[in-house]
Amino acid sequence: MTEKERHRVAVEQGGTHRADIKPERITSIVEEVAYWRKANAIHRWFVAHVQDGVDDGKHYPVSRGDLDELLRTCKEVLAHSTLVPGQVTNGYTYENGAEKPIVENGRVIADATTAKRLLPTQAGFFFGSTDYDEYYFDDVADTVRQLEAVLAEPDEAVIDFEYRASW
Repeated sequence: MTEKERHRVAVEQGGTHRADIKPERITSIVEEVAYWRKANAIHRWFVAHVQDGVDDGKHYPVSRGDLDELLRTCKEVLAHSTLVPGQVTNGYTYENGAEKPIVENGRVIADATTAKRLLPTQAGFFFGSTDYDEYYFDDVADTVRQLEAVLAEPDEAVIDFEYRASW
């Protein structure tokens, strides 16, 4: 490697240099550029569009084009989603051994037709609500914010993207 191609890496913990980590031994650096928690519609999109329908928690390469497509999809869903007052499910409780939803006043998408067509929810263990409500809307809006920031970076700033779900 030429000096211009070489990188320098310094590892600190609590402001103190970590001498036990040798910079010359570092072979890769991973940055988390986006994070979703219980955004099951976003996870479903990655499984369908990046993972060939396989939902196994492994690492999958994601192209800038994939991220552009997800961003366009999210923007279209938001453009066709109006929140109105309604009842939302905010967790579950158990009564007499049976699961019972905790329902409270909130906001729901008035007409979720576009959301259901372009970015449908997915039920599953640890996946959260499958309703088209303010929480779904916030997940989609948060995805737009995260992807706009990532895609605004120059192409050479990020070498590779990947997606992995952990539950």
